[in-house]
Amino acid sequence: MLSIKEIKLLVKNKKARDSQGLFVTEGRKLFLEAPWDRVVQVLMTKDFASQHPDLVSQIPADVPSLIDMERSRFIEVADTKTPQGVLTIVRKEEPSLETYLASCGAAPFFLLLENLQDPGNAGTILRTAEAAGVDAVFLTEGSVDIYAPKTIRATMGSIYRVPHFHVPDSLSFLKKMSTMGVTSFAAHLRGDRAYTDCLFDGGTCLIIGNEGNGITDATAECADVLMKIPMSGKVESLNAAMAAGILMYEVRRQRNEK
Repeated sequence: MLSIKEIKLLVKNKKARDSQGLFVTEGRKLFLEAPWDRVVQVLMTKDFASQHPDLVSQIPADVPSLIDMERSRFIEVADTKTPQGVLTIVRKEEPSLETYLASCGAAPFFLLLENLQDPGNAGTILRTAEAAGVDAVFLTEGSVDIYAPKTIRATMGSIYRVPHFHVPDSLSFLKKMSTMGVTSFAAHLRGDRAYTDCLFDGGTCLIIGNEGNGITDATAECADVLMKIPMSGKVESLNAAMAAGILMYEVRRQRNEK
């Protein structure tokens, strides 16, 4: 069983999460949706456990659990200021990138996030990706840690179900996409066509860039298509998660009409 000190480190420190291959989820929903074959420990406050005996009964006998924590002690571990009273420690699922790509079908639907910094944006995008039918999400090394507590909460459980990978950089990844016959479409202010004029029926990789700077010039040069989301008024750009959602659902719309 992990000590309280070790769990606090997992919550706060990316290096600890990476080295141990574990992450911490917080709250009732993420407890209920956790894959039990990957859960390594559960923590509950005494009050939460007494109010939710049905949840306590769902914890498998072989999963170590601490279900009588004082709330003051629990707050020291939790990431939120007013935690619900349950933490679930989960083992990361990190298949080989090469193995995963080799198993993809003829027209995969991917999303590449380049240098995305906001945990809420990243989590929302992962959640939307599941809803829109994205096969996998890829984040460059300059992006937020997908296992950071705020990111995980924003995924609302999609962290468990959507394949996601950190990749070293955009250029090498896009070259790999090209060899697979996957067309890369980058959202860009200098896009020469509207996203609704693009065809997404083949292998597709959407690229969303940094919240403030968009995608890098090098990535823009490497992308197969630069597209834009037409906007009215004086608005120059959209929130990254909003833009990603619009584009993902256009891909879904086109594919559903086939």
